[in-house]
Amino acid sequence: MNKSRSLLVGVIGALVIAFFALDLSDYLSLEFLKEQQESIERYYREYPLRTILVYFAIYLLAAALSMPGAVWITLAGGAIFGVVTGTVIVSFASSIGATIAFLVSRFLLHDWVQNRFRRNLRAVNAGIEKDGPLYLFTLRVVPVFPFWIINLVMGLTTMRTGAFYLVSQIGMLPATIVYVNAGSQLAQIESASDIVSPDLLLALALLGLFPLAAQRLVTWVKARRALKGYVKPAHYDYNVVVIGAGSAGLVTAYITAAVKARVALVEKSRMGGDCLNTGCVPSKALIRSARFLSHCRRANEFGMKSALVDFDFAEVMERVHRVIREIEPHDSVERYTGLGVDCVSGEARIKSPYEVQVNDRTLTTRGIVVAAGAEPLVPPIPGLENIAYLTSDTLWDIRHLPKRLVVLGGGPIGCELSQCFARFGSEVTQIEMLPRLLGREDPDVSRLVEARLAAEGVDIRTGHVATGFDGGGDSKRMTCRYQEEEVTIEFDDLLVALGRRANTDDYGLKELGIGTTATGTIEVNEYLQTCIPTIYACGDVAGPYQFTHTASHQAWYAAVNALFGGIRRFRVDYSVIPWTTFTDPEVARVGLNETDARAQEIDYEVTSFDLGELDRSIADEATEGFVKVLTAPGKDRILGATIVGEHAGEMISEFVFAMRHNKGLNKILGTIHSYPTLVEANKYAAGAWKRAHAPQNLLRWLQRFHTWRRG
Repeated sequence: MNKSRSLLVGVIGALVIAFFALDLSDYLSLEFLKEQQESIERYYREYPLRTILVYFAIYLLAAALSMPGAVWITLAGGAIFGVVTGTVIVSFASSIGATIAFLVSRFLLHDWVQNRFRRNLRAVNAGIEKDGPLYLFTLRVVPVFPFWIINLVMGLTTMRTGAFYLVSQIGMLPATIVYVNAGSQLAQIESASDIVSPDLLLALALLGLFPLAAQRLVTWVKARRALKGYVKPAHYDYNVVVIGAGSAGLVTAYITAAVKARVALVEKSRMGGDCLNTGCVPSKALIRSARFLSHCRRANEFGMKSALVDFDFAEVMERVHRVIREIEPHDSVERYTGLGVDCVSGEARIKSPYEVQVNDRTLTTRGIVVAAGAEPLVPPIPGLENIAYLTSDTLWDIRHLPKRLVVLGGGPIGCELSQCFARFGSEVTQIEMLPRLLGREDPDVSRLVEARLAAEGVDIRTGHVATGFDGGGDSKRMTCRYQEEEVTIEFDDLLVALGRRANTDDYGLKELGIGTTATGTIEVNEYLQTCIPTIYACGDVAGPYQFTHTASHQAWYAAVNALFGGIRRFRVDYSVIPWTTFTDPEVARVGLNETDARAQEIDYEVTSFDLGELDRSIADEATEGFVKVLTAPGKDRILGATIVGEHAGEMISEFVFAMRHNKGLNKILGTIHSYPTLVEANKYAAGAWKRAHAPQNLLRWLQRFHTWRRG
């Protein structure tokens, strides 16, 4: 604590001690006020301005120091000055005093509280930013909430001082009038219950709820305005029409049909979307084949003299498509039709908040859920349009193994596919403009993955910015800017793996005035609702995460809000989102990593366990990697976990469960894990945390106790 804070605490402490030591509370009571009413009124008649200033100062000080007796001081205002003058004086004195208490609380504790509990307060701060004045007004109007507590607590939030003062001035006025008016009839008052009756409390409570009701009214008016000019059908074909049959769309349709609502699922291409046809499924099938090759090349590590594998890349790609075909029935028209979903093939176009046109058919619906997915992001680099480049969408059509492959992008997709093709025998050059691969992960994670890729033959070029492409046929070149130099790289095939962009074009969003965010996704609120209240969005097209499991997670909220939003709505919960990069070793994460924690200025402790010390990892010849857990300083509260290693994607689930249900490392340590398994690493990490937080003083006393027991 700095000198100014220490001085302020000292001054406040001295004033509080003086208040109680001098029994000043006796002067802030109904009995004293009644006894001294005549003399105070006489003094006011003789010295009106002086009396007002002294009274104002006393009230201001009491409010600023959060001292008891404000009720009786307010009564005195009514008894001395009358209703009108008393109300004006008390209103300003109480509001200014409350603001001083607010500022004192903010000065002394705001930074500490926000830094210590930043993660917990994220939702609170967002609520204060959006609806803080409404919440404060409600608390101010209802006198059952102690005003001094409101002052101190609000000082710890992110509410602006001006807004706090203005809302306090207005919000406290009704109760001020009640108490000042009661003070003008002081002789009839025997206790606080004579001032505020149950009926009056109910009336003030209803007044306090007015702004919240007004907010709902504003939302309703905005919705009416957004729907103005559109003809509402007398009859609807469907309760919900879903556009897009990827992960988000399939789950939305499934949930809607499960609650016996009528739903249409519109898909212009293939059921299953990107995940089944061009994303998760084919890439993991390809990764599995490449991993088998890598294990064969490591035969001597497993006690074998050698293991020779002859393969045809075209047959590997045929296997990938066989895997897709085997999974296709899970997402097929036949299955979803059997679940009660009307599957409609064709291009959808939203004609109005109630109508979706598919080919020459118009579907009327109470709600629309857009789940149109995303497509590969292709940057406008000069000459790229003249190159027959590959993307994560078109890669699966090739049957030849690229001899010299350039992978443009150092994110998860780029890293996974770079390693894959290097294992198949391609000469892979990976280009990344940032200083390291996997820029969203911690530097130690990036270093480990980069080292593994380099060891397997990937030529990693970080810090290289692609500036152009040239050539066609068998002679293809790209130029990059590296520091101040121009670098030329020759290649046979190019894979653009720079992430994905949301599909927001060509189905009527712009015509309805539905906007997009800075990242190109559909702009939705916390309920996944667009500015048109009947239209929702989920999955990659809505962001902020482009994961299959997040799309499925969002789908529940989109379906339920579209069906029951008029009765109850649910805010989408992004509090615990895991993700995995399927390189070898895998990288899995949930919650914060060190990079995020530093960026958000969140204090943390790090506990790590090296997989090289785990029995199962040693037995499997898979000792690369670690488990790293971030916890709140001095507390058993998990902020995040990162696992690098074989099957990290499965191992992270234990931390996902723990964080989702507010369980700490003590609970993981106390859970029996099968031996020998990789997931034991989580328990050993928990054990490392426990050792670091062992009660040293108690252990020293125990050592003495055991020494004494030995005699």
